[in-house]
Amino acid sequence: MPEMPEVQGLVDFLRRKLIPEDGPPAVVAGLEVASFSVLKTAKVPVQSLAGLQVQSVDRCGKFLVLEIGGLFLVMHLARAGWLRWSDSLSTARLKPGKGLIALRVRFADAGTEPGPGGEPGFDLTEAGTRKSLAAYVVESPEEVPGIARLGPDALELDLAGFKPLLHAHAGQIKGLLRDQSKIAGIGNAYSDEILHAARLSPFALANKLDDDAVATLHTTMHHLLRTAIEAASGRPAKELKDTKRQSLRVHARTGEACPVCGDTVREVSFADSSLQYCPTCQTGGKPLADRRTSKFLK
Repeated sequence: MPEMPEVQGLVDFLRRKLIPEDGPPAVVAGLEVASFSVLKTAKVPVQSLAGLQVQSVDRCGKFLVLEIGGLFLVMHLARAGWLRWSDSLSTARLKPGKGLIALRVRFADAGTEPGPGGEPGFDLTEAGTRKSLAAYVVESPEEVPGIARLGPDALELDLAGFKPLLHAHAGQIKGLLRDQSKIAGIGNAYSDEILHAARLSPFALANKLDDDAVATLHTTMHHLLRTAIEAASGRPAKELKDTKRQSLRVHARTGEACPVCGDTVREVSFADSSLQYCPTCQTGGKPLADRRTSKFLK
């Protein structure tokens, strides 16, 4: 799932393409919806964006937000979605229900001369059978339910604001870091990475952490996310996934050696997700049992 650093990388990439410093902003030339499940709004017709100029490209949590002629195209890539840019999109119209492409947006004057295939633009794609990719056309980003309930952005949350969130949360710290209504931008992968770097068990109870642990966690969260954003900055959209994978130390590395201590990275599986951790670095050397029998380790 794309998280804050990858979405910010997409924001930076699309800004360069759609709002170039040496030319006029791009104009939406057309939109094609291939999967009707992707479009979550009906109040403003998606075709209303055609002919309008791109004004800004921003991020709200893990949402990608394009302001276009006073309207907003808001996208959430969910677990298996992605954005694929092309300097020359195919001229063939998308066929509903066919392939991985859910939505195509074409542009004119997008900082690139149209190639032999047609206009520049991007496709929103989604792999797998679970269709969670979402696009909204709205008059204000706050009309999107997921944005309306977002907590403060992880990078804008100072220590004074971070402490009360932890002290008020009686559950596991892993769950709190992933709760977008409490802290926006962090998902499964970066929560694993932050907790590993902070040497905290994913099952530690948030309201039981002492002040030193809270301060370390806050500093680690900011450092890791900023480092990941710097690594993503300037990269083409097609390279962002690989950049993320290469930077991960424990997430999705079950069975590999921890790069800090050499212990074997372990995993706890849940119904629809899993977490990875290092016993030596995070749980005092004790492997965590599965979710049915684990005790919370501090």
